[in-house]
Amino acid sequence: MTVTVNLQTEEQEKVLIEFLEKMHFDYQSDHTNFTLTEAQMQEVIKRDNDFINGKTTARDWNDIKRDLKSVYC
Repeated sequence: MTVTVNLQTEEQEKVLIEFLEKMHFDYQSDHTNFTLTEAQMQEVIKRDNDFINGKTTARDWNDIKRDLKSVYC
């Protein structure tokens, strides 16, 4: 069974996690705190601009999966 909860505040998250741990429930959280380095941010901006300016193209996910399948199967 899966339950999805959209919390509004850090306090709600804290209370919910305390409850889950107290009841010995297994849970997963998709909440991750991370920051990009300056170099990573510049790379993202560069790639976005390259795409916007037509220097690169996007590929369909199904094409990517097909190509990966031919490599790993």
